[in-house]
Amino acid sequence: MTEKQRLAAEKKQQKLLKEQERVAQMRRFERELTSGIPEGGLLCGIDEAGRGPLAGPVSAGAVILPPDHDILYLNDSKKLSAARREQLYEEIVREAVAWSVVFVGPERIDEINILQATYEAMRSAVGEVCRQLRLRRESLGDPSAPEAPAALVNDAVRIPGIDIPQYPVIKGDARCLSIAAASILAKVTRDRYMLEMDAVYPEYGFAGHKGYGTAEHRDAILRCGPCPIHRKSFLTRIIGE
Repeated sequence: MTEKQRLAAEKKQQKLLKEQERVAQMRRFERELTSGIPEGGLLCGIDEAGRGPLAGPVSAGAVILPPDHDILYLNDSKKLSAARREQLYEEIVREAVAWSVVFVGPERIDEINILQATYEAMRSAVGEVCRQLRLRRESLGDPSAPEAPAALVNDAVRIPGIDIPQYPVIKGDARCLSIAAASILAKVTRDRYMLEMDAVYPEYGFAGHKGYGTAEHRDAILRCGPCPIHRKSFLTRIIGE
């Protein structure tokens, strides 16, 4: 090994150790936060993607990771490259005890507002995770296996209409592993959908901005008018009532 190769290998190892310590710190924070849940209770992370765009659904992710998982690079999805998010998405769904991503679409957002639509998506995602846990218990033949998470850790919000104990965490997607994993699932799934919509409505450039209100997107709306996946209630400042 040359000196240059040795130095590169040392640098790579230092970066790996630093990442392992960052993840260990997130794991400690998560365990301390939820120390009151029963031993062996499952922890479900919740996060959303797409509250702010002018087009497309809002997406909610829910995921239960095994307590002993060793997934590195979990973080706020916005801090990760698209390639890293895709890689982590596959790792998360492979390792997860249960997971779900639910969309609430533009018409429903316009009907009940974006906050209520986000809560609706989150409740549905949690409901799907519970359904998967019930199926898992049946397949294991173990009546003592949990049929619901013992607690939810949410990015900043407390979801109304859910009886499971909740732990809202400000900037949780950068502090809690479970929330970070949920944010990646929600973001990747929504981005994939917006890429599909770009093929249907190519004039809006959805592949690039994913529905967010960029200058390019606003110009396209003024030029072409809204399409069926636009949130009409978000467009009043662009095209009027």
